[in-house]
Amino acid sequence: MALQAPEYRLSSELHGHQDDVRGIAICGGSGIATSSRDRTVRFWSPDPERRHRYVPSKTLAGHSSFVGPVAWVPPCERFPEGAVASGGMDTLVLLWDLRSGEVAETMRGHRLQVTGIAVEDNGDIISTSLDCTVRRWRKGHEIEFWEAHKVAVQAVVKLPSGELITGSSDSTLKLWRGRTCLHTFLGHTDTVRGLAVMPGLGILSASHDSSVRLWSLTGEVLLEMVGHTALVYSVDAHSSGLVVSGSEDCFLKIWRDGVCVQSIEHPGCVWDVKFLENGDIVTACSDGAVRIWTSHNDRLSEPMELEAYAIELSQYKSNRKKVGGLKLADLPGLEALQLPGSTDGQTMVVREGDNGVAYSWNSSEKKWDKIGEVVDGPGDGTSNTVHNGVRYDYVFDVDIGDGEPIRKLPYNRGDNPYAIADKWLLEENLPLAYRQQVVEFILQNTGQKDFSLDTSFQDPFTGSSAYIPGQSSVSLGSATKPTFKQIPKKGMLFFSVAQFDGILKKIIEFNTCLLSDNEKKSLALAESEISRLDAVAKVLKDTSHYHCSTIADVDIALLLKILKSWPVPMMFPGLDLLRMTIMHPDGANHLVKYTEGENDVLLEAFRKATGNLPQAANLLTIIRAITNLFKHLQFFQWLQRHYCEIIDALATCQQSFNKNAHLAYSTLLLNYAVLMIQTKNIDGQAQVLSAALAIAEDENQDDDSRFRALVAIGSLMLEGSMKSIAVDFDIGNTAKAAKASKDAKIAEVGADIELLVNST
Repeated sequence: MALQAPEYRLSSELHGHQDDVRGIAICGGSGIATSSRDRTVRFWSPDPERRHRYVPSKTLAGHSSFVGPVAWVPPCERFPEGAVASGGMDTLVLLWDLRSGEVAETMRGHRLQVTGIAVEDNGDIISTSLDCTVRRWRKGHEIEFWEAHKVAVQAVVKLPSGELITGSSDSTLKLWRGRTCLHTFLGHTDTVRGLAVMPGLGILSASHDSSVRLWSLTGEVLLEMVGHTALVYSVDAHSSGLVVSGSEDCFLKIWRDGVCVQSIEHPGCVWDVKFLENGDIVTACSDGAVRIWTSHNDRLSEPMELEAYAIELSQYKSNRKKVGGLKLADLPGLEALQLPGSTDGQTMVVREGDNGVAYSWNSSEKKWDKIGEVVDGPGDGTSNTVHNGVRYDYVFDVDIGDGEPIRKLPYNRGDNPYAIADKWLLEENLPLAYRQQVVEFILQNTGQKDFSLDTSFQDPFTGSSAYIPGQSSVSLGSATKPTFKQIPKKGMLFFSVAQFDGILKKIIEFNTCLLSDNEKKSLALAESEISRLDAVAKVLKDTSHYHCSTIADVDIALLLKILKSWPVPMMFPGLDLLRMTIMHPDGANHLVKYTEGENDVLLEAFRKATGNLPQAANLLTIIRAITNLFKHLQFFQWLQRHYCEIIDALATCQQSFNKNAHLAYSTLLLNYAVLMIQTKNIDGQAQVLSAALAIAEDENQDDDSRFRALVAIGSLMLEGSMKSIAVDFDIGNTAKAAKASKDAKIAEVGADIELLVNST
């Protein structure tokens, strides 16, 4: 059972900065350092009377422009109370002695703004800059530098193993050992702005594409956290497993296992977020305040302080709320609807309570028809807004009602509104009859009253000129190609996170049981063999060295001994170790040799785990292990050779699945769908389709499992050969039910499949 994420509330506010607070450094138990656009670094010490509160201790003034990144240097012989390194727009890196409050070192060398700082175990300072370089400083002197990216480097973080990770405006992350790039992480679609270490798992990145990602050190995306609606500037992790992120959308978001469990709105942009060791969260806000948030009642703010913050936030939201580029307060009220419109389809936005609502004039019935609510427009149109990782001058959020999800309408000044209307209606699967209303809406709410059509325009879908009401239509080009949001699926999914300590603990526990049973004592592992397993776990855990680490034949034999000889109820920790061994390149190369002929160890383990009276733990671990085989091409033949037995056996075991096993099974089917499409295996596609339909039509399934099954179905229909078969299975009704789901992802893939069914 998943632990309930704690609810965070305001603990205290730290006031003193005169402008945006841009950076935070947690200085052990001695305090908090913050940086600001006001050109200062401030140090806050714990209040001796109330330990969860902080009081201003030192103001460190020395930069000539705004200060960004800050990092803590732990106490040492030279700095008994520790030090703080800061980087500024003035291109300097300064090192501050916290005992004296004076600058101890001034580091000059960067040509542009300093964007990131990390401190190595030996005291060396690493800095990154918009000048594309990483520089290493020792005792105030630059000892090396290198061009890390071709464009601006935005962030740097040091791994526990000593390697560095950089993030850049080129949308990539890079793993460095010294000046050697070991790996480039690809996946983000915009600037990587913030980085953090996720203990025991990998690296977190925050991006201007509005997402947060968790990566393994081999470059695989383990989780993608989507929920912010603007640029994400910062991210951090806690040993409890919680992740926090801060964004231009004014929200601090708290995540657990990739799911947003709480959003805390701020009266301004959240530039930086950091966890304190006790689990409290520190945020840096553009309103000049530092705030601490806690989940512990004994550290909450006083009721009057909580009320004051609520009032401050309410006033901020009221002052900034705009609809269609206009202040809400400036919109006409409902009385404006008493006046008739001038032309059919004329659009007007009026104020209804705290919302702006769009209406269209219906000249035949002499009344205003309600189009829908316009939610949080893009501001004044001068600030860029991000939608799907792309910047636009405007992004209108339109609620069309009837339980439909909110639709986003992006638009740039200079775009042809007819083209944008056509494209948007097609993408949103809305009737093209709304075309003129959408155009009117765009023109009115972007202030383009004098718009004139560029007759050289060609439709992005058909290649034809735009149709304008009142003009004769022109012949259409090729048929419009539908746009899908969730299908087809490209690439495979894996289960690459493991709790190795728990696996080893369970193996030792079971081994002790075997030793105490005279009949089974011979099956137990020797102490030296347990030590070897511990060494194997360390190799598997160190994903940053997968490219050069190896696994010995004797270790593979030891793993196979557990799988072959241990009793069925004791299999699952061995299966989990098998799952992670598969992820290791050298481990996979060893294991593939045991899948040939009659001595197929993988098939034997699968049959043993799914045999009579299968146990939930065995089912979960074997499904995850089989799913991970899709990572390596050398297992593709094995997967195709045994797909019938695998899918049939698991289908009959579903009554023994727990929630995690259901998700693993749907992931396995999704991977099989991709493989069967690639290999054009029609029989395999049909079997995967049948199994996925059983999941998609089961309303008792959890949302994630249904979503992956639906994506498998849609992919098989779109890029495989299963469309007609799926239609025969009444996929239309399944898609319709999915489209009505409250889960946005399921609703989107349901709409994708429905559009696919209706397309010729």
